[in-house]
Amino acid sequence: MSGPRLDFDGINRAAMSALPALLGRWLPDGRRFGAEWVARNPTRADRRAGSFRVNIATGKWSDFATGDAGGDPVSLAAYLHSLSQADAARSLAGALGVEEYPR
Repeated sequence: MSGPRLDFDGINRAAMSALPALLGRWLPDGRRFGAEWVARNPTRADRRAGSFRVNIATGKWSDFATGDAGGDPVSLAAYLHSLSQADAARSLAGALGVEEYPR
């Protein structure tokens, strides 16, 4: 028997609304380049920005040097902060002041 399921869709929607601010906090050395946030990947010894990109409109992200990629802010938070998807969703929900579980 399992408990309620996290509202990943709702948390991702809220995170998309705040994505530019989140990216500024998570990847402070990055910059906006068109529809993307371009930064060094803080999870590896990345010397310069270019291969790590986040699409601000869709939330999709990728490190083209390593092949690491994801499709939403929750997966990006999990990747950047070495969290599980569930823990990243809970952390984002708390930071954004949104419900973790659907009503």
